[in-house]
Amino acid sequence: MTTLTHFAAMYRQRGQLPLRTRLLVTFGAVVALHAAAVVLLLAGMAAAGEPLAMGLVLTAYMAGIKHSYDWDHLAAIDNSTRKFVAQRKDPVSVGFAFSLGHSSVVILAGVLVVGGAAMMGQFMADGTTGNLVLGLIGSGVSGIFLLAMGLFNGSAFLRTAKAYRSVRGGGEVQAQDLEAGGFVARLLAKPLAGVQQPRNVYVIGFLFGLGFDTATTIGLLVMATAASLAGVSPLALLALPLAFTAAMTLCDTANGVAMMRMYSSAIHNPQRRLGFNALITGISAVSALFISFITLGGFFNAAFGLNDPVTTWLGGIDLGEAGLLLVACLLGIWGTAAVRGRRNAEPGGS
Repeated sequence: MTTLTHFAAMYRQRGQLPLRTRLLVTFGAVVALHAAAVVLLLAGMAAAGEPLAMGLVLTAYMAGIKHSYDWDHLAAIDNSTRKFVAQRKDPVSVGFAFSLGHSSVVILAGVLVVGGAAMMGQFMADGTTGNLVLGLIGSGVSGIFLLAMGLFNGSAFLRTAKAYRSVRGGGEVQAQDLEAGGFVARLLAKPLAGVQQPRNVYVIGFLFGLGFDTATTIGLLVMATAASLAGVSPLALLALPLAFTAAMTLCDTANGVAMMRMYSSAIHNPQRRLGFNALITGISAVSALFISFITLGGFFNAAFGLNDPVTTWLGGIDLGEAGLLLVACLLGIWGTAAVRGRRNAEPGGS
């Protein structure tokens, strides 16, 4: 009982733990997911001796890596991280919480399918009522959330840009000048009231996942494997969604930590990195608003059966690997700012 009480007290005070400790715990959870997937795979292969299970699990793992770089996921993680950093928090687990919430849908679908719920596959199939309803929930929540975060960080960008012009004119800048404020911040205070800690992003990730864009892929993969290879152990089949989860949490956690460091370096040193802060905040806000516009356009097209060319076009847009371009853009700006900062810090630097 004493040990449980100690862990409960640590959980309640986790926000006061050293940054390194929280990083170790977060990445330790990612390692635990990988270990669980490997254990299930090995146990399944030992029970049935089916070598194809290894290839299927690797396929699911690669699908998790690929899906972690979808633009809407990156925009949600990056903008949420920017919001927490502006509130003087170190949100080490934003990416982990979001991807775990999103992956929970995949795991649940995989467990139901492996457990013999064949109707689950019919429920998730494209064109069914269930798929349409859940898809609308997922796209509606993601579109509204990204719109709110885009407006919130857009407000911060305008204030930062104003402060940047003031500094170039000889003025001074305070830390609060870089935070969202004014009418937009007050307008979004209530909608964003439920997102006060990184763990709250888990629910957002879960709702994003209800669109069954990836759950359909994994669920059909599990069912196809179970139907064509009757000898594959259920344990090996359960390793598929878990491998997908392990891969996505690894990439999203790394992305969230990288964004935290990037935004912290800008906000915690406002005088020196004011232009950098304005640039990355503006890019994050624009990316969120851009994705929300596309997502909500597709939502209205599907929800109301619209046939107009605009929403039909928005509903058919496939951003594909565009998320990697966003990551490359932000990291490129960060790297350039770091190099310039070191040069200016050297004796004789301008």
